[in-house]
Amino acid sequence: MYTISNRLKTFSIILIVLGVLGVAYGFMTSHKSLEEVKTMLVEEHAHDGGHDVSAQDHMESAESDVSATEDVSHDDEHAIHVQAQLAKRPWSAMYVSALFFMFIGLGVLAFYAIQIASQSGWSPVLFRVMEAITAYVLPGSIIVILLAVGSHYIGQNNEIFVWMNPDIVENDKLIQNKSGYLNITAFLIRAIIFIGGWSLYRHFARKFSIAQDLAEVGDNRNFKKAFRIAAGFLVFFIYTESIMSWDWIMSVDPHWFSTLFGWYVFSSMIVSGITVIAMLAIYLKGKALLPMVNNSHIHDLAKYIFGFSIFWAYLWFSQFMLIWYANIPEEVVYFVTRIEHYKLLFFGMLVLNFVFPFLILMNSDNKRVPWFVMMAGVVVLIGHYIDVFVMIMPATVVDRWFIGIPEIGSILLFGGLFLLIVFTSLAKAPLAPKNNPFIKESENFEY
Repeated sequence: MYTISNRLKTFSIILIVLGVLGVAYGFMTSHKSLEEVKTMLVEEHAHDGGHDVSAQDHMESAESDVSATEDVSHDDEHAIHVQAQLAKRPWSAMYVSALFFMFIGLGVLAFYAIQIASQSGWSPVLFRVMEAITAYVLPGSIIVILLAVGSHYIGQNNEIFVWMNPDIVENDKLIQNKSGYLNITAFLIRAIIFIGGWSLYRHFARKFSIAQDLAEVGDNRNFKKAFRIAAGFLVFFIYTESIMSWDWIMSVDPHWFSTLFGWYVFSSMIVSGITVIAMLAIYLKGKALLPMVNNSHIHDLAKYIFGFSIFWAYLWFSQFMLIWYANIPEEVVYFVTRIEHYKLLFFGMLVLNFVFPFLILMNSDNKRVPWFVMMAGVVVLIGHYIDVFVMIMPATVVDRWFIGIPEIGSILLFGGLFLLIVFTSLAKAPLAPKNNPFIKESENFEY
């Protein structure tokens, strides 16, 4: 039986505390008065080489007086927009990190169900690792919803989703036409269905897995139950994951849509989830807690990371190329914003999520080296965090983004919570499954 060490608990709690402090600092510094914002904009304009127009220039004629009035009005309006963007930054930073870690748990849950439904023979020795990671799905999903809705009700103009702002909806006919779907009540109802279905499957899959350990040799009733619910869950997951991606991510840009978006989000979450499975398995094996896991298991996990990285890149390019080539204003605006203000991150994540794992993990021997896979995993996780960052931030803070204290604090907060929940779950059951009909095949697996 694995026992979570006090050192690991302390480390997780320290991360959470540091994260809370970072997030609190973000909230304290994000709310600026209109005058402070105007001063900041003037300083930015001067730094960029701009020049202020003097009052004397505006008073040369009655026509220029009108122009000056319009300029002042425009400047005030711009300052108000920037003020709202700055206020949304800590909310958006928390939402990005909350989504990222929830995606890891949900991606592992789907991968776990695939292993059971396909009656995979190589992976049962990793089931306890997968079950521990999926323990984060329920609390992680609830946190995402609390942030999404809480950003609307706490403070003013803080909402992550603009369709929650009645003032914006009142003047936007396109959002009004979608209001039957994009409203808080329907949003919460769908979220309850998603989270309830995912959590129920995780509960019963874990229950049947533990029950199979206690069953007599040859009694596979719990294994068969796990198989049946896994097959049903995968159908449920295919639908709910797509709708979730529309609700929780794509609707931050309510004027934009993509028919590939659900698959794109799925590819990101499953490669992140498999990466964490590999990293956690390597960590536990290094502590002599998973002696049944061999280099062939690590090789197969790395192979999945390699394969799904290519799948992610295929979807990234397909979505980008089709929309860019068609050049339909309602669609291409998504990429225009990201290329204009997030060029380094937008194209940088392509290197981190595709080029790097493709070159590093192409060699079969590299996939069998634990430290090599661990290093590649760190880079892949950074790349997919940036992927989620680029999905959310352009719609909420536009060009007012920066990876600073609020963003790092949010990563520490939810990263610490994720570690605490996962390792606590690991301690609740033996790390080696028993009586699984494929356990011997898994223990003796050789690539």
